Amino acid sequence: MSLSRTLERLFRHDAAGGVVLMLAALLALIVANSSLSAGYHLILVKKLSILLDGEGLSKPLILWINDGLMAVFFFLVGLELKREMVEGKLKKPGDVVLPGMAAVGGMVVPALIYLALNFSDPVTRGGWAIPAATDIAFAVGVLALLGKRVPSALKIFLLTLAILDDLGAILIIALFYTRELHIDYLWLALLPLAGLLWLNWVGAHRHAPFILCGVILWVLVLKSGVHATLAGVITAFFVPMKDRFGKSPLHAMEDALTPYVGFLIVPIFAFANAGVVLQGLTFGDLFAPLPLGIAAGLVVGKQLGVFGVTWLMVRAGWARLPHAVTWAHVYGIACLAGIGFTMSLFIGGLSFDSQDNMNAVRLGVLVGSGISAILGYAILLLSAAPGVEDEAEAPASDHPAPAVHN
Repeated sequence: MSLSRTLERLFRHDAAGGVVLMLAALLALIVANSSLSAGYHLILVKKLSILLDGEGLSKPLILWINDGLMAVFFFLVGLELKREMVEGKLKKPGDVVLPGMAAVGGMVVPALIYLALNFSDPVTRGGWAIPAATDIAFAVGVLALLGKRVPSALKIFLLTLAILDDLGAILIIALFYTRELHIDYLWLALLPLAGLLWLNWVGAHRHAPFILCGVILWVLVLKSGVHATLAGVITAFFVPMKDRFGKSPLHAMEDALTPYVGFLIVPIFAFANAGVVLQGLTFGDLFAPLPLGIAAGLVVGKQLGVFGVTWLMVRAGWARLPHAVTWAHVYGIACLAGIGFTMSLFIGGLSFDSQDNMNAVRLGVLVGSGISAILGYAILLLSAAPGVEDEAEAPASDHPAPAVHN
């Protein structure tokens, strides 16, 4: 087999995105604690400006990454959400009830645990949403390492849970992380929205008009004070499933973006945001309210929320476990849901401006996500039953959701 085919197979593996993400985070950790640390932090705060006659955008590089590149990430999330709602796992309400309620529990309980530890501090209290998120790339990547030892229905359950978790995170960002609102820019944002609506209505098949309208919408939403990444999700929902020639612009864009998001954009975000400075930290620092609230929310809160709500739903007779899925499997998935990483770091960046607080956020996210990954993998490995291989890995749909995010 040629090297190119070997690399292609490697990058197509479900675990590949999670592995690349982990390597990017590890590299950030190494650089942030080496002689390159000063340069690493200096580059991230360097301003990049796009100006016309003195007017335009001027932001530190870290914000171009978090507001700009991550808008592309959220565009892909939006494409996946729309596809799943129209023709995938979110099409039938009955299939969504159990993972949907588990996702709600997995967001509420971690937030409550965080608040219990940080409620008395008005500064850190604002980070309550940090442990509520799940990173799909990491979680599905860990599950993929188990291969056919777990039933295929378990992957569908995790994907649906994580997709709905992402939808919840998007709503949280929209509702709770808009600091200053400029209504005039929101009125102007109706113009590219009208353009997107028209393109959808006529079944436009070219990608460039959608991208152009999306970029204009991004700038106006950014100027309005609403978090600009939401423009990516909104744009995605206007991309038609079928154009006037019967082809799918949505599928084409999703397929084209997936490798770039999974292997370039998200790793760049991880490298820019995961650099915990360990100098001066002690083991006791992990038990400060901010990092402890995040770590406990991810490890304990996700387990209690996801597993507890699933158990209540099944015991009450409102839902049934998927085929071949056991309670040990559900508990393992509840642990994997505690891998917050990308979305947790992203919400942390929206919550705090102080570098000291962000260092504590990174510490809590990395520790909580790492413990959750190890626990989830170990539990699922121990619960793998002989003979599962015969029924695993049946595709969930003709166009399975790529494991690229949170």
